[in-house]
Amino acid sequence: MSCACPPGLPDVDPRTDPVLVLRGPVNRDGVAGLSDVVRGMARGGGVVVCDVRGLDPPGLAHVDLLARLELAARRAGGRIRLREPAPALRALLGLVGLCLQVEGEVEEGEPAGGVEEAVETGDAAS
Repeated sequence: MSCACPPGLPDVDPRTDPVLVLRGPVNRDGVAGLSDVVRGMARGGGVVVCDVRGLDPPGLAHVDLLARLELAARRAGGRIRLREPAPALRALLGLVGLCLQVEGEVEEGEPAGGVEEAVETGDAAS
């Protein structure tokens, strides 16, 4: 007996999101080039993971960069997702109202995996 099953795990998407590693100080000359890179990576509705652990200490130039990268990705039909943002960067993004996805966080409106709704005392059992 032979099996014509393809190699790999069933029901697993082998595609991984492209990763853009951001490091060091940010200058205005580099923003346009990075926006073009993100636009190309996000084309067709893809997610671009931006590894931001190298952006330290965070400042408004980093917020401007991430806002422009998100805009470039959305114009191409995609989004960016942050990998390992520093707490200070997350606080700064929240302060200016820039809501970006972060790896490992549940998206808004989706329940967290493995979380069940609590039952109040006195509720009728179904």
